[in-house]
Amino acid sequence: MDFPLSSNQLEFLERCAEARRASFSFKNPLIVHHFDADGLSSGAIVQSAFRKEKRKYRALAVKKLDDALIEKLKSEEEIIFVDLGGGNRRVNELKDVVIIDHHQTEGVEKLQANPMLFGIDGGMELSAAGSAAFVFDIHYDLGVVGAVGDMEYPLIGMNRYLLQKGIDAKEVEAKIDLRMYGRHSRPLVDFLAYSDEPFIPSLSYNLQNCEKFLSDLNIPLKKGEEWRNYSSLSVEEKKKLVSALAKLLVDKGMGWAAEELVGETYLLLKRENQPGVFDANEFSTALNACGRHGAAEIGVGICLNDEGAYEKALLLLRKHKLAIREGVSFAKENLNDFGPFLFIDARGIIEDSIIGIVCGMVGAGKGKPVLGAAISESGIKISSRGTKKLVDGGLNLGKVLSVSTQKVGGVGGGHRIAAGANIPQGKLNPFLHEVGTQLRH
Repeated sequence: MDFPLSSNQLEFLERCAEARRASFSFKNPLIVHHFDADGLSSGAIVQSAFRKEKRKYRALAVKKLDDALIEKLKSEEEIIFVDLGGGNRRVNELKDVVIIDHHQTEGVEKLQANPMLFGIDGGMELSAAGSAAFVFDIHYDLGVVGAVGDMEYPLIGMNRYLLQKGIDAKEVEAKIDLRMYGRHSRPLVDFLAYSDEPFIPSLSYNLQNCEKFLSDLNIPLKKGEEWRNYSSLSVEEKKKLVSALAKLLVDKGMGWAAEELVGETYLLLKRENQPGVFDANEFSTALNACGRHGAAEIGVGICLNDEGAYEKALLLLRKHKLAIREGVSFAKENLNDFGPFLFIDARGIIEDSIIGIVCGMVGAGKGKPVLGAAISESGIKISSRGTKKLVDGGLNLGKVLSVSTQKVGGVGGGHRIAAGANIPQGKLNPFLHEVGTQLRH
């Protein structure tokens, strides 16, 4: 493989090797990882490495690393944080710690394999799953899943090197194709009707219109008794469908969505017999469904091919997609323009576990970051989403939310393109005012 690495990338890989040695020096560590797609895939990579070496470990999936959790962890002798830890300097109060992360970090003194420490953008160039794959030199396919799940698309920088490692290991195939969800797992009509990314005017959530659309294109819905899916279409049929979708989007004033219809897609070659997770994007959605509906262990189980995990995940996925559809429908009707940003007050309507996903979906093409508020167990959960174009223009939501929460007694942070926060009840208005002030600067 010919993939020249810069000096800082090589230094990062050296740190990954150091983190591996430190991790395997532990007798029985607690592996603490996040519960989203990147957190589950990265947590699974670490667990897989310990299983492979027949080493003891315990695992805990969490929503956030806050003061309450830090206090609980003080009794632990050995901890490996995954997709967490880099953003909370209170980890310095714990005993033996290794951190595998990719978030913005400052003041953390523990051993940390984090691309951000080496001038590599963890928000765009490497996820926690990618970091974990480099630490343990396994599961580069799950590294790609984590990257896609954390909106690191297209794959650039260290993610590109990660992809090449996955291709060389015959774990991943990259190809240019339609990027819509369900290419391998959904019958054609459902594939069009339940497209959330992008939302397709006149087709999304309209089965009858989708049937007519395909009929007008002379694309049969069945082959014999079998329902056809997108991946079973001929090359000519695919071209015809993609062209018609692009024209429809342009005609509806959604040229930006038409431009993003086709792009690089990633197939996970070891998952060909599991159509629901054969595509990296669909795998990441299944993992989000597990984590955000209280079944993180099932998400880790799919990653590790544990018996029965795939079937259980598909049931959770159906529940997850329905909740997102309902959330997006509410958000589209209740999207408020606050000048520097758009805001959705979804308290009591949308679950805190999916408000970030909804923000990302309704914000596409709007030209402003989107913030959403939901009720959480500790007060108000804030999620925010931007776009690559906004980030290129200087947006840093992680910094904006970090500064804004400090002013109202909350905690927040994350990436430039996506960040989250928790604030006390009664502090929403001053928090939003502070966000507006930060974004105007």
